[in-house]
Amino acid sequence: MNHIVLGYDGSDFSMQALDWALDEAELRKLPLTVAHAWQWPYGEVEEEAKAHLRKAAEHVLWHGADCARSTSAGVRVETDLYEGPAAERLVELSGSADLIVVGSRGLSALPRAVVGSVAGYVAAHADCPVIVVRGPGPLPAPTDPGPIVVAGREPDPAVLEFAFGEAALRQVPLSSSADLIEWAARHPAVRTQEGDAVDRATLMVIGRTRATHLGPANYLLQHAPCPVAVVSES
Repeated sequence: MNHIVLGYDGSDFSMQALDWALDEAELRKLPLTVAHAWQWPYGEVEEEAKAHLRKAAEHVLWHGADCARSTSAGVRVETDLYEGPAAERLVELSGSADLIVVGSRGLSALPRAVVGSVAGYVAAHADCPVIVVRGPGPLPAPTDPGPIVVAGREPDPAVLEFAFGEAALRQVPLSSSADLIEWAARHPAVRTQEGDAVDRATLMVIGRTRATHLGPANYLLQHAPCPVAVVSES
């Protein structure tokens, strides 16, 4: 099933990711799946205690889905509640998704020393593109949005295809230091410009060099001034 998947845990970071995921769902005319994972962190426990934790998780998920439905009446919103690590569930859901959207903090389910942040783990392992929305709070809605910026001087075709698609959906220019003449001819509706315009970027797009290895994308996920899309290279 084609859909957008949002990793949601009720934090300010995931609320910002929710805004972005709704935009993607509206622009792509796809349903949105709000996903939340929970797990008992203290070893063996009575079922009653786990039931209370599950109830709390259900409330978090309900809140996210309710926010999504009240914000955008045109998007079909579905939910996914999972007992277990959030990162693993999001990667599993990526097999049927067009896009995963996750905040840069929150959803901290797996040990950082082992796999890094949940956002980083999902970006490194997902079967579809992943957009990591950095920072807490609501996304600003600029009257003059900046370009989609393609990172790297020789971007992979899969990266360019995704970037041009985003630029077309959002009706903003595409900026890159690479030669885009051939790609611009295939996408005449998208205005291209030279340079990387990072300080004004709406979204930065970068490739994942090989399975489970982020490469230069890891730096952007930590330091980019805007959301970052990580695309598995072809």
